Amino acid sequence: MKILVPVKRVVDYNVRIRIKPDGSGVETDNMKMSMNPFDEIAIEEAVRQKEAGVATEIIAVSCGVEKSQDILRTAMAIGADRSILVRTEAGLQPLAVARILKKIVEKEQPDLVILGKQAIDDDANQTGQMLAAMLDWPQATSVSELVIENGKALVTREIDDGQETLSLQLPAVVTADLRLNEPRYVTLPNMMKARKKPVETTSPEELGVSVDSRLKTLKVTEPAARSEVQMVPDIATLVSRLKNEAKVI
Repeated sequence: MKILVPVKRVVDYNVRIRIKPDGSGVETDNMKMSMNPFDEIAIEEAVRQKEAGVATEIIAVSCGVEKSQDILRTAMAIGADRSILVRTEAGLQPLAVARILKKIVEKEQPDLVILGKQAIDDDANQTGQMLAAMLDWPQATSVSELVIENGKALVTREIDDGQETLSLQLPAVVTADLRLNEPRYVTLPNMMKARKKPVETTSPEELGVSVDSRLKTLKVTEPAARSEVQMVPDIATLVSRLKNEAKVI
C-alpha cells in the first residue's frame, strides 16, 4: 500500500506574524519557516500505518520554492521513504495545488492521500476536498481516528453535534485534524540520514498545470486590538453590563 502526503512550508507557528508595509501580504523574508502542523500530523499518521504493517511506501510532496526541500527532508526524517518537490516561485492557491497533486497522484498511483486539513497561513481548508473531487475519490475531512483494513479506511471525524464514523473504499483522500495523533520528535540522526536522500524535482509546467491566480488579495491588515479586560465584582453586575452596555442579552 502506498500513501502520498502533501506538506506545505509555512511561517513557524511560534513566530509572531508581520504584515508587509504595503499591506499586500504576510512578511516571510528572514522569518523562521517550518512544516505546516496539520501536515506534520498527516506524515506521522502515514508512518504509523507503515509501522503497523499496513503501508509499504510513503511519499511526501511539496509545492513551492527551492527551500521547501527543508520540510521534505523533515518528512523523510519522520519516516517518509522519498519525496517530490514541485518547484515554483508562484504564490499557489488551493485550486492550483489540487491540480498539481492530481497529476502526482495519477503518476504515483497511491492507495491513500493524507493531507493536513488546512494550512495555518491561509486557513483555506480546501485543497483536500478539491483533490478528492478532481479524482472522483471518496473523502473524509478533519479526521481524528483512522483504521485501514480489507481495502477500506474506517475514519472518525468530529462534527458539530458529536462524532461521525465513515467507511471509505480505497483509494481515498483523508484530511487530518489535531486529535489524530501527536507527531514524534525528529532526532538528529534521522535528520542527518534524510539529508542524504535525494529529492525528486519537477515543475507545474512539466506537469502541464497552470498556476495562474484566480483570486486577488486586495489588502492584508492586522486584527483589531482587543479592548481592555474589565473585572466585575459579582454575577449581577456582569448581567447588568452585558444587558445595558454591551447589549448582547
